[in-house]
Amino acid sequence: MMKFAEIIVDVVNSQVDRVFDYIIPEDFLVNNGDMVVVPFGSRYIEGYVLAIKDTSSYSIDKLKPIKEVVLQQVIKPEILYLIHEMKSKFYLKYIDLIKLVVPSEIRNGQIKTQYSKILRLNNDCDIDNYLQSLPKNSKNPHKVYAYLQNKLEENYTTLSKMFTSSCINKLLEEGILLETKKEKRRKTATLKKENKVVTLNKYQENAVTTVLSSDFQTFLLHGVTGSGKTEVYIRIIKECIKNSKTAIMLVPEISLTPQMCGIFENIFGENVAVLHSGLSAGEKYDEWKKIYDGRATIVIGARSAIFAPITNLGVIIIDEEHDNSYISDNNPRFETYKVAQIRAKYNNCPLVLGSATPNIESYYKSEIGEFTRLELPIRANNKEMPRIEIVDMLPEFRSGNNGIFSNKLLQELSTTIKHGNQAMIFINRRGFASYLSCRSCGYIPRCTSCDITLSYHKECNELKCHYCGNRYRAITKCPNCGSDEIKLGGVGTQRVVEELQNLFGVPVFRMDVDSTKTKDGHAKILTEFSNTKPSILVGTQMIAKGHDFPAVDLVGILDADLSLFFGEYRASEKTFQLITQVAGRAGRSDVEGRVVLQTYFPKNYVYNLVANYNYKKFYEKEINLRKTTNFPPFAEIVRILISNESEDVARDVTRDIFYQLKDVKVEYKDRIYFLQAMQSPLNKLKNKYRFQIILRYDVELSQILQQKIYNILQDANQRKCSIFVETNPLSLS
Repeated sequence: MMKFAEIIVDVVNSQVDRVFDYIIPEDFLVNNGDMVVVPFGSRYIEGYVLAIKDTSSYSIDKLKPIKEVVLQQVIKPEILYLIHEMKSKFYLKYIDLIKLVVPSEIRNGQIKTQYSKILRLNNDCDIDNYLQSLPKNSKNPHKVYAYLQNKLEENYTTLSKMFTSSCINKLLEEGILLETKKEKRRKTATLKKENKVVTLNKYQENAVTTVLSSDFQTFLLHGVTGSGKTEVYIRIIKECIKNSKTAIMLVPEISLTPQMCGIFENIFGENVAVLHSGLSAGEKYDEWKKIYDGRATIVIGARSAIFAPITNLGVIIIDEEHDNSYISDNNPRFETYKVAQIRAKYNNCPLVLGSATPNIESYYKSEIGEFTRLELPIRANNKEMPRIEIVDMLPEFRSGNNGIFSNKLLQELSTTIKHGNQAMIFINRRGFASYLSCRSCGYIPRCTSCDITLSYHKECNELKCHYCGNRYRAITKCPNCGSDEIKLGGVGTQRVVEELQNLFGVPVFRMDVDSTKTKDGHAKILTEFSNTKPSILVGTQMIAKGHDFPAVDLVGILDADLSLFFGEYRASEKTFQLITQVAGRAGRSDVEGRVVLQTYFPKNYVYNLVANYNYKKFYEKEINLRKTTNFPPFAEIVRILISNESEDVARDVTRDIFYQLKDVKVEYKDRIYFLQAMQSPLNKLKNKYRFQIILRYDVELSQILQQKIYNILQDANQRKCSIFVETNPLSLS
């Protein structure tokens, strides 16, 4: 009986992102998830089998047969299910999703498994007789024999270095040694950590017990920095492994992966695999194949590790769940926790979201019962939280201090270095657009329509609102006090490093995008810093979370205001999260932690609440503001980004979509709060012109409106524009 395969072809084009029917030849064994070669037009290309069926709606004489099966079930059933779910829920292309779940190292076939030559004694030979027949001065064969009697087997390269390659080759020729192949894993970088015996406190015990006693459920593990969340994760995963289950553990930054891998490899050994974008092609191939083959029961990694081809999941853990890196703002766009929920539901296992400063949306869901909240209110070592001292930089500026560092921070740095300890200096930098402020009175320009901080765009010397598109002339004189001391936020890491080296003469390490470009750059910097005392680590957001250095007793926060006035509705939330996270790097061992926070706006409510680690009060203030202004979680913001090489085509498609959406707005009247089309703030990128449409509507309309939006966009896609949809995007740039 003839069978047919539904296949998505490997062509990145919106017009062919659909399933094609192909005939399965009678002598072919084809499964869902197979990678195949099929005729497409005048050429042969790769494709992926999404489904197999007995009938086709097309005439058989119009269908072509599959030419070849390249890889069988390269996409496992669970991952295939995930692809279908993400396609329908997030308006993504099949081929883009396949590229997420099947790494290029597997798809293009250019990376191969590496093997080691492993040698052992051939016990079927009369080895004693052979050795006695050798000349008396031939000692190496006797040494090889003695070595392998104890070791049983050894790598060819190692034996050749120990006893010469000529000796080893001769023993192979004579049949004294037997050769086998063993798969060789290209080793990823880790930071070795001591495996300390830890006794859980009552809060940790409760968290572990509650998670392990549940099936599919989303937990919010809200624990102060240093409360022992990692130990909770380890205990949960240990129990999963005992019960023959597997686990995925996500961390927000590539820089955190080596440290977390070091902890987990010490405990779980070869059961651990790691996946993140910083791996070499060979490493990524080895790690993915180790997971696919079932040789790894624990996967650790950044965002992409949620697509690991691991089966029989017992738990999924997302550490620092609030972090921006869990939201993909490049194609394909998705939120990691939503993908994790699909996988957790498929496996009927718990999903744990951990953070000291949860997203407002996550905490709100725990308040209304959608998530189950577990609290870790004290530090695991019973130490007090680091003391945060807020330093007002305006008086410093007025008294003649035009430098980067306040007098207080310089004093504290001197004390730290004198005691042989370590300090971390955090520079709060985000995005390409900054804000302007008056250094005399602290005035910040805000949008008159949205009450959002305006972003400064250097290329046109304008202030822009990224929510409504309003544009204003950049100020050169303060409209509040008349001062011409107008400051652009931001200071560079290199300058900070140079000044610290000149001031203190101790090793100063820099950790930012530029300094970590090289292979294993994160691990090398962190290892050097860990082993050097006294020393200072200067860095951006990648040093703000997860790191555990016992000798760090001081954290300095420079330009804390930059994220506070970034021009988005989550600015206060992100500032509170960043400061809390970076402050938590201090005082994690026996040393008392101190934090110096420099600001031009010391009376801002965010700083007063963060100095007291009062997340609950911050949440209450923020959630009331969101409710009053109709922002998430009470509303949903959708950004539709349209791009094309032709500015006219992109503008025309944007206009067509906008007019159709205006009809939808009429239908739902006051429940759609905002609808506007505009040029994207970053108007041209990679030779493509960009326009965007912003909608904000009642969250209860989410499912209805998203489907209407997707239907409109499906028609618009025939115009050959790239169209992407983001829900509650990180940035409107």
